[in-house]
Amino acid sequence: MAEKEYTLPRPEFTDPVKLLIVVAPFYRDIADNLIAGATAEIEAAGGSHEITEVPGALEIPTAITIAERLSNFDGYVALGCVIRGETTHYETVCNDSSRGITLLGLQGLCIGNGILTVENRTQAEVRADPAAMNKGAGAAAAALHLVALTRKWGGRRKGVGFMPAAEEYKLAGELKDNPKA
Repeated sequence: MAEKEYTLPRPEFTDPVKLLIVVAPFYRDIADNLIAGATAEIEAAGGSHEITEVPGALEIPTAITIAERLSNFDGYVALGCVIRGETTHYETVCNDSSRGITLLGLQGLCIGNGILTVENRTQAEVRADPAAMNKGAGAAAAALHLVALTRKWGGRRKGVGFMPAAEEYKLAGELKDNPKA
């Protein structure tokens, strides 16, 4: 018998939230189910979204990086599916797409990783199905929770810990102009 998974309560927002869903639709039907779950979760939280497609899971972190640099999204949802084949390409795609997303998250981006990495199509179908495991919604919920944390902790930096150079120089200038800041 499978254990019941705990799900955090849906975050609430006072200001609008906009997420970008980046999807690799290699398996179109699975991608469509992941998208359905993700969009329903975003809308249930009162958020809005845009969807963009990329050729494969390896391109998802790059697309998110471009969007972060050139757009104004609060967070990102990475969706796709990698099914084990006969070669080691599966490991490369799984590991590198996950590593890319993790590195972006460690840089402060709010990302929910919904890239399925499975042994067979049946596993993918169950995980993508909004009426079953609904991993698209889970990825959207993860991004929404990270956006909520960012907004909760988004006050002025105190100068403790890692700070990107641009912010460090900006803060230094503010402190020079206003020593009480």
